[in-house]
Amino acid sequence: MKINKLQVNSYGKIKDKQIELGDHINIIYGKNESGKSTLLQFITNCFYGASKTKNGKEISDLEKYNPWVGDEFSGKLKYELDNNKQFEIFREFKKKNPQIFNEKAEDISKQFNIDKTKGNEFFYEQTKIDEQLFLSTIVVNQDEVKLEKQNQNFLIQKIANLIGTGEDNVSFQRAIDRIDRRKLDEIGTTRSREKPINLIYNEIEKLENEKQKIQKFVDIKYEIEENKQNLKDEISQLENENQLLKDIKLNEENSKIENEKINLKINIKNENNKKINSLKNKIEEINLKNKNIFEENKKIKSEKNKLNKKILIIFLLIIIINILQFIFIKNKLFNYIFLLTVPTVLIFHIFLKNKIKNNEKNNKEKSDEINSQINNLNYEINLIENNKKELEKEINELKNNYNAKINLEKEKIKNKYLNKIEKNKINNLINSENYNSEIQKKENELNNKKIELHTLELDYKNIEPELEKLSNIEEKIVNNNEKMLTLKKLETSIDLAKEVLNKSYEKMKNTVTPKFTKTLSTSTESITGGKYKNVIFNDETGLMIETENGNYMPISRLSIGTINQIYLSLRLAMVEDLSEEKMPIILDETFAYYDSERLKNILKYLEKRFFNHQIIIFTCTNREKEILEELKIPFNFIEI
Repeated sequence: MKINKLQVNSYGKIKDKQIELGDHINIIYGKNESGKSTLLQFITNCFYGASKTKNGKEISDLEKYNPWVGDEFSGKLKYELDNNKQFEIFREFKKKNPQIFNEKAEDISKQFNIDKTKGNEFFYEQTKIDEQLFLSTIVVNQDEVKLEKQNQNFLIQKIANLIGTGEDNVSFQRAIDRIDRRKLDEIGTTRSREKPINLIYNEIEKLENEKQKIQKFVDIKYEIEENKQNLKDEISQLENENQLLKDIKLNEENSKIENEKINLKINIKNENNKKINSLKNKIEEINLKNKNIFEENKKIKSEKNKLNKKILIIFLLIIIINILQFIFIKNKLFNYIFLLTVPTVLIFHIFLKNKIKNNEKNNKEKSDEINSQINNLNYEINLIENNKKELEKEINELKNNYNAKINLEKEKIKNKYLNKIEKNKINNLINSENYNSEIQKKENELNNKKIELHTLELDYKNIEPELEKLSNIEEKIVNNNEKMLTLKKLETSIDLAKEVLNKSYEKMKNTVTPKFTKTLSTSTESITGGKYKNVIFNDETGLMIETENGNYMPISRLSIGTINQIYLSLRLAMVEDLSEEKMPIILDETFAYYDSERLKNILKYLEKRFFNHQIIIFTCTNREKEILEELKIPFNFIEI
């Protein structure tokens, strides 16, 4: 892979800048503060985006390189993969995702995965190199190779780490020591004291001893609970039986009430009979009391009739006499006398008639009054008779319904308690002779049972603190067992990690380490002009270098400059193992502290060792340009 062209529209201090890069060695020259580091960051941000987070820096890339003037904050990078496919990245750095174009200028951005945090991962999918790996291997800054004499051991350790583990900042032995230390600090061993696992063991043992002492209260608890339940069942049974008796008693009382209703109506009926007899007696008394008035009425009527008959006879006699005297006597005086007798008789008749009439009237008023009294009494007798008939009807209905209703209520009561009380028990209770006595007996039993239950509840409350204590102990035991399990899992994980690390280290020593030592030997021979040819690495002696006479000496005896060169060359050698793509190598002021001889050696080494890689060297001096011209190594020179 190689970068063909950079187009910086506006990024940091750089504006409207276009740079075309060559296939192999490129020197980007500029004085200090001219923007070389900014241009390097532009390349990184084109591939991975400008982060809004600081990531350990004082200020984020987005804030640091956002131009102070204008809204434009963008650029484009053109690159080519080893399969000759060309791509262009256009970025507006304030946006998370870029636009990716192919050689036909077709937008293919959506063909790649888009991570919510990192954005479009096109470059990782093409090269399998993320930003961290890009910056730690492909890009080499000046600070990463600048070490003073006192840091020589540190650099040697980084080389040893790189050979032993594949990472210059990862030491196998230090990793093992840290794992062992973590295991001791966070877990502990059977021989350690006051460590988590020892403290938990002791705590569990202490809790188990306390649990054994309190365990007897659990048996007491179960016994009390069983007795309580039995008493509750007995109380429930007694309450049901008592309630059954009360229901039966109530039914009996209701039946008595019904019976009393019938008796009451019978009594009312009897009272009505008495009233009727009393009223009839009153009528008889009235009749007896007023008998002479009725007889007087009869007498008056008889006298009236007799008077009428007498008057009629007298008038007939007078008429006959008058007729006879006209015929036979013919005496005027006698005629006059006769004529006078007629009015006299009439007057006497009227007088007697009026007298009888007055007597009749008086007697009639009395009779009417007596008859009215008798009629009223008879009316009252009729009303009472009708009421009596209604009562007899009601009494008959009540008598007919009485037994059926009582038996029906008894059946209802039986059915109500069939599921609560045994059938035989129900029948015995229903047939009790004295319900009040049975109810009192049941209530006495109930009170006694409730007192027993209350006593048990008090006993239970007395052991509750111990049970609560036991519950807390068991909870603590569970928690400690969980902690123990967590520690065991952590111990297993640590042991597994240690095992995996050992296996990985052994595999690394058998595969990667020989390759690194071979690469290191080759590069060391090149950059030292053949003075040192062979480098070996083992766990006991660390890094050793073979001298010209065949002896081995520690690498720490080399000069810091030589060690720096070895470290750089070994790190560069890793580039070929990072990706299937032949990634470019970017060196930013990496050789600032190299003398001319070392610089010449390293440039020769780069040209020869990485002839098929694009190399981009950022520098503020002309030394690289002059040496390459001296060595007649072709390069592309760019001044900014």
